[in-house]
Amino acid sequence: MSLPTARCSLNRPDGDWCPLTRSSLSPLSRWHRDTICELGARQADYYYAAATAAETGERRSCTVGGVVKVPPHQLGRKGVQDHLEDAISRLRPLNPVSLTVSSRTDAGVHALSNSAHFDLQRKNDKPPFTEDILVEALNFHLRPEQIRITRALRVPDDFHARFRAQSRTYIYRIALGISHHSLLPLTDHNLCWNLRNTTLDVGAMREAAALLVGTQDFSSFRAVNSDMPFKSPVKTLDVASIEPGSSFVHAHFHRAIPFWELTFTSRSFLYKQVRRMTGALVAVGRGQLSVTQLQEILEVRDSLAFPQGMAAPAHGLFLTRVDYRQTDLSQQTSEEQFVSSGNSED
Repeated sequence: MSLPTARCSLNRPDGDWCPLTRSSLSPLSRWHRDTICELGARQADYYYAAATAAETGERRSCTVGGVVKVPPHQLGRKGVQDHLEDAISRLRPLNPVSLTVSSRTDAGVHALSNSAHFDLQRKNDKPPFTEDILVEALNFHLRPEQIRITRALRVPDDFHARFRAQSRTYIYRIALGISHHSLLPLTDHNLCWNLRNTTLDVGAMREAAALLVGTQDFSSFRAVNSDMPFKSPVKTLDVASIEPGSSFVHAHFHRAIPFWELTFTSRSFLYKQVRRMTGALVAVGRGQLSVTQLQEILEVRDSLAFPQGMAAPAHGLFLTRVDYRQTDLSQQTSEEQFVSSGNSED
């Protein structure tokens, strides 16, 4: 007997499905690979993959201890994943709650959009929640936190928020001419890297950024952590661009503040790779590092070769998109199985 399945995905304003829009990040996810055996035995599991996003205009950003779960021994602290799982638990599912997030960010890093998936089996053979009701219910339980679910979509039972992601995009915001963070608008406080420099050599920064694009060994741009022996340092960086940005309230603030945004897109990144690349590019813009020296750091392929203290701080970094193939989000096969099993869809 085929099992009814439900999954969710993210949506962008342009109509493309992706995990970074207003309708992008959702704590509803299905941890299929970890729970399918147990759920399959129950013959009635439902899967959701959803997108939750923090809306900048409402000063909402997913920065509560990073996306990851906080270890049990750290009492009194919670990560974004902990809060999402708590909200799902309040829906009283029959199955144990376990959420898989597409991108794990460090404490202090923000997410304007992220995606996640989880399994949800309702008691007494109740039909799955409709997507709108699911979003409303989760947001109701997330009210005290700076986390919002913007969209939930039913997805195939083999969907995986992390491993099916085709690309992730991060943007790093830099404010110039700010000698102290108190001079920033409140809407940008802890949401950018404020530099005393009034100018940067953007031409040199772009020249250096071009060296990072493509498939290469980024060992020099990853920080040491426990995953190092198990992850290849070879990554393909599709985009490394530097463009003018703006304050979140530039139209209303009493003075203009120069902003720059560094954008990086890849299928995946190494630990602290984006912050190290940003720090090196800013060092080039400040004249502290030459383009040739940055190339030498890249080519030496050694994490210890990266200058100490050069990594950009976490609070200027934003995860802004997680993209998936439309076919990976498609529910067609699962829907056909659902109908053939004699059940009705929401």
